Amino acid sequence: MRASSSRRSTVLPRHSGATVSGAPRDRTYRFRDVGEADFALLARWLAEPHVAEWWGDPAKSLAGIRAAARSASTRAMIVECASEPIAYMQHYDIHREEDHPYRDQPKGTLGLDLSIGRPDLVGKGHGSAMLAQYAGELLEAGAPRVLVDPDPRNARAIRAYAKAGFAAFDERTTIYGPALLMARDA
Repeated sequence: MRASSSRRSTVLPRHSGATVSGAPRDRTYRFRDVGEADFALLARWLAEPHVAEWWGDPAKSLAGIRAAARSASTRAMIVECASEPIAYMQHYDIHREEDHPYRDQPKGTLGLDLSIGRPDLVGKGHGSAMLAQYAGELLEAGAPRVLVDPDPRNARAIRAYAKAGFAAFDERTTIYGPALLMARDA
């Protein structure tokens, strides 16, 4: 997990109408800013094997999320479904970091990171549904491109991003490690 920069989203949260027990019913999620009360839950999620495998050391990742939550240029969020927290998501403007490895992307491009925290919800369609909803809202709000950069070995994430409308266009090795760049354009 990297502590990334972005601008605040003007996207308004939506009311949840999805079921948490299985596949999303109407694919509607609520995105709310991370608050101090969320860090104990985030620490548990980061320690889950399905998260730690890709996000690395839970303590370092939690410190990165704390930094992102305090940053005026990152929107760090808890994703809720049926009023229950189920995932962590953040978006950031890659051009607000002078040394960001994706600054060659169109001005206004937003990076997006996501992890479903609850292991019982992995593989049920929530990842692609929440990504499709949120990326669509960012594009409607004026972003020309939304970018994700999964590890090329993370087949589950790549499938979810593709289902959410993201298309692979480049593979790079950066300071964050190997990355498959995938974009969804306005």
